[in-house]
Amino acid sequence: MILFLGCNSGISQKEKLSDIESLQIKTSFVDLKNKKVDLTSYKGKKIIINYWATWCSPCIKEMPGIKRAQEILKNYNYTFLLVSDEKVSKISKFKNDTKYNFNFLKSLRSNETLGIYSLPTSYIFNEKGIKIETLVGTIIWDSEQMIKKLKAL
Repeated sequence: MILFLGCNSGISQKEKLSDIESLQIKTSFVDLKNKKVDLTSYKGKKIIINYWATWCSPCIKEMPGIKRAQEILKNYNYTFLLVSDEKVSKISKFKNDTKYNFNFLKSLRSNETLGIYSLPTSYIFNEKGIKIETLVGTIIWDSEQMIKKLKAL
């Protein structure tokens, strides 16, 4: 018992990991060229991670709205990352077939192992990498209400 209480995780309260850093530890991400992507490189930006799949019609349904929201929010420090656990070749084919020019990433761990059981699921992180919202299901990203909400975050 003394050993248990005396152990230190090695991370002080001041050095506590942000949610985005914790996610980076849980899984690795690669881009469509199979190059590793470090989420901490987006430090200082608001990040929306949208988990989706090529077979998910609700995911695809929300993509035009994501595209418009991305354009509307370009001066609000947002980065949209569309993450799938499918093969890079499948994601690349989808990108080429649809002409969506999103920042598509592949998670090297399955959605289920990350606690994602419904698609689409989106996480919104603030500039400090803290997760401030989880959205499950199709979102109308370019709606007046959502844009207003995202601008205020």
